[in-house]
This record gives sequence, C-alpha cells and structure tokens, in this order.
Amino acid sequence: MQIKEKDKGISSQLKKMTFKEACAPICFLLVVLAVILITKGADAINFWSPVALLTSSLVAISIFGSRLRVKEGRIRLKEGIKKSAVQILPAVVILFFISLLTSTWMLGGIVPTFIHYGLSFMSPSTFLMAVCGVSACISVLIGSSWTTIATIGVAFMGIGKVMGFSDPWIAGAVISGAYFGDKVSPLSDTTVVASSSCGVNLFTHIRYLMYTAGPAMAIALGVFLTVGLLNAGNLGMAQESGLLNTLHEQFHISPWVLIVPAITFLLIVLRVNTTVTLAVSSIMGVVSMVLTQPQLPFNLSFMREIWSGVVFNTPDEAFNNLVSTGGVLGMLPTIFLVLSAMIFGGVMIGTGMLNRIAEEITRHLRRPHSIVGATLGSGLLLNSSTADQYLSIIIGANMYKGVYEQSGLEPRLLSRSLEDSISVTSVLIPWNSCGLTQSAVLGVATLEYLPYCIFNYLSPVMSFLMVTVGWKLRASMKKRLRIRHSGAQG
Repeated sequence: MQIKEKDKGISSQLKKMTFKEACAPICFLLVVLAVILITKGADAINFWSPVALLTSSLVAISIFGSRLRVKEGRIRLKEGIKKSAVQILPAVVILFFISLLTSTWMLGGIVPTFIHYGLSFMSPSTFLMAVCGVSACISVLIGSSWTTIATIGVAFMGIGKVMGFSDPWIAGAVISGAYFGDKVSPLSDTTVVASSSCGVNLFTHIRYLMYTAGPAMAIALGVFLTVGLLNAGNLGMAQESGLLNTLHEQFHISPWVLIVPAITFLLIVLRVNTTVTLAVSSIMGVVSMVLTQPQLPFNLSFMREIWSGVVFNTPDEAFNNLVSTGGVLGMLPTIFLVLSAMIFGGVMIGTGMLNRIAEEITRHLRRPHSIVGATLGSGLLLNSSTADQYLSIIIGANMYKGVYEQSGLEPRLLSRSLEDSISVTSVLIPWNSCGLTQSAVLGVATLEYLPYCIFNYLSPVMSFLMVTVGWKLRASMKKRLRIRHSGAQG
C-alpha cells in the first residue's frame, strides 16, 4: 500500500532521504522505550508510550519537513494519517464496548458462574493446556482473537487466579490459543487480508500455515501441560480457600446466566458486526444483573460506578482483586495510547519513510532463507511502526510481492510469512493496537505476559526454520522455475 506520488517534485525530493534518516524515528522510539523500561520498569511502558510515540512522530516530521514546503508536506502527512486512522479508529469503539462488556458480565454473575463451573470441571494439572486448547477452538469457530479473549479469556483469568496460577501464565495460554485459532480460521479477517493481499486462495493459505502453526501450537500445548503437571500439587490447595465462599456470598451462581454467552456466541457465528455483538452482549449483561443478582443495588449511582469502575470492599482481598473492574474510564489511557500509535503510524507512512526502508531491505535479497528472514523481520518492524496488523500485512505484501516473484517463490510462502510475523506478534508489542487491547482486557502488562505467549513467538521461528531446511519449499521453487523456463522457450 505504498503512497502514490502525485507530484514529481515531491517524489524527487523524497529520494534524497537516506536509509539512516528513514530509520531514525523508529530507532529513537525503541531507545526511548528501552530507557523507560530500564529506569521505570515494565509497568511504566503503557503510561509513557504515548509520549514516546508522539515525540518520535515529531522526529519523523522534522526530518521530512526539511525537504518539502509546508503545504506539500501537510498533504502527504494528511494522507498517511488518514490511511492509519481508517484501520485503527474502529478499534477505539471496540475498546469502549469491551470495557462495558467486562464490567456487566462480571456484575451480571456471568464470569463468576464461569469461575464456579470451571473449578468444578477443570483440573490444575491440565488447566493451562485446556485454556489454550479451548481458546483455540472458540477462536477458530468465530474467527476473532479479540472477542475470544474479551469473553472466555476473562473468565479463564478468574478461574486461574483461584487455582493459584500467576496472571502472566494464564494470559499466555489464553493469547496463544486465541491467536492460533484466529490465524487458521477461514472466518478471520487477518487471514483473509493476508491471503487476498498476496493473491493466494484462502484455504491454500490456511493449509500452508499449518506447517508452521501446527508444530508451534503442539510445543505450546506441551509446555502448558508440563507446567501444570509440575505445579499441580501446590496449586490444588487454592481451591479450598475462602475466596469461593466469598464468591457465592456476593453473587447468585446460576446456569441461567450462561444464556448470555450462548447468545453472544450465536451472534458471532452469524457474523453480526463486532461492535453490535459487543453492545448487545453488554446490554444482556445489565439485564442479567437485574434479573439474577437482586442483592446488587441497581440504581443510577451504581450505573455511574460501572462507568467509572466498580470496587468491592470485602474482607477477602483476593476476591476484591478478582471481581473489581476499571469501567470505561479505566480504558481511556489505552484509548489514548491507541490514538498516539495511530499518529505515529500515519506519519511513518505519510513521510514515505516506510517505503524508503522497504526499498533498502529488499534491494539485495536473493536466496529463499534471506528473503523469508527479511519478510519476518519486516513484519516485526511494521508492527512496531504502524501499530496495526492490517496496515502491516498490506504494506508487507506490497513490499515483497515482486521479490518473491522474481526469485521463483510461491505467493503462499509470502502470505504465510506475513501471518507468522505480523498477525501473531502484534499482541507482543506494547504500543500496537493488539498488545494494548489484550493487556487492558486481561489486566496484565504486555511485557509481563510476552514470555508466556509461547505459540506467538514460536511462529516466526518455525517459519524461518521451515524455509531454512527447505520443507515444502524446494519442490515448489523448482516447479515455478520449470514453468518460467518452459514459458521462455515457448
């Protein structure tokens, strides 16, 4: 999705930009974030990231502005920010409704009921593996990692806490499963975008994905099972704590409240708009609160608490931490961070810096492993600079289409490499819209859950390993080369 030059004067001036200058804003951003991490700690990343992103945007604008007149530069920056906004702004609306859903499902007794039944049927020894597997299955069926995490993922966080698992381990299992399912589901928008951007049949793309996604998921499940088995003896005692007694004292546990998630699942299967689904689910959460939780004071003051955050003050501190919610206002810092990321991504696109970096990266690529390695690295770079997985996939496809074609590599290798490096790693970047959202929804900082998202960071590793050993690569290369050679003779 390279920005077309409308003015030859602008184009010629942009070519004077060096590769180092194009990389300067990204390097500046990474250095600032590293300093924040070292001096302030991982918890401060979300708070200071908007400042780092906006300052990096000013660095890019200052480099870009020295080459163009004010009017010309304004036009290009406006185009870039518009392209970024089209992709990212819908996430702000979704974040708003996710915050409502989280609060209403908790106060409506839906999440507490999930916790109750989850503890009845799930064993600590297999809990993490089950969380990963169930999240994967649901995500495959509905094609959305975001919706999976915002609903069943939140419930799993509560169940895992009661069992005694640490938050990062639970979040890692939920995210690993949800993003695997999203990646291989024909209903997933990112999967459709990746395949269509590269001109690959959707199911051909998914089948080829399984050569890397399958082993990565198998390893992840094995690790989660091992961790559960090694710690089951210590974790099982958590179920005997007074937390469950407090849960039953404060909420009316009833299987009837599970009608709400059942209807939500039906709406998702019917492909109802995500925003509409979340809004309807939030309303049903309020209805559930009125009908099934008569002990809770339902009035105007209480509704204001849903907006600003609900805090329980029982003697059981563990229970208070489990069920208290931040409300809509608690999501505002995340929304501001998303908007800051949108501005940085728009500036990087509008200034042409991403195009300049792409030209330099792809110029000397020849061998399959170097091409795929560059694609994987570019995916991480794009995720960091655009802060949006959709933009990153589309830009990456346009960056490498010609390189893959000239090298005799199949388009499905490109689409798989983009998915392995963009779709599943977006959630690992603190200022990416995915990382921001899942961190806010699960209540775990991105850098805290990152080491435990085993499937997510194994995917690009598997992708590079497969091309290095030539698995399902050499035959396809030879086939394309034979076709090209016979065409040239004809």
